[in-house]
Amino acid sequence: MSPLDESDSQAIDHAPVELPITWELDLHTFQPSDLPELIPAYLAACVARNFREVRIIHGKGTGTLRTTVQTILQRLPQVQSFRLGDEHSGGWGATVVTLRLNNP
Repeated sequence: MSPLDESDSQAIDHAPVELPITWELDLHTFQPSDLPELIPAYLAACVARNFREVRIIHGKGTGTLRTTVQTILQRLPQVQSFRLGDEHSGGWGATVVTLRLNNP
């Protein structure tokens, strides 16, 4: 087996990684600029899997990321409601989203 040359290494570094869809999305590994595409795509995948409720972890910090997340959620038709987490679901470092399912 030959070692990777620089172009192979760059291709690997920039290759998209498919993440499993679970009831929880931790935003700590994403850039804020990714959120306008990431959150709607994630929630669409959750609706397709019939998840009724999901948790988006944005952290406590200054509240800027939380505000961004909740602004995006307000615009999405698949979102029935959302609220800050309680003591069992992350407190104000997470937003719990109730989804509108497309049941026939």
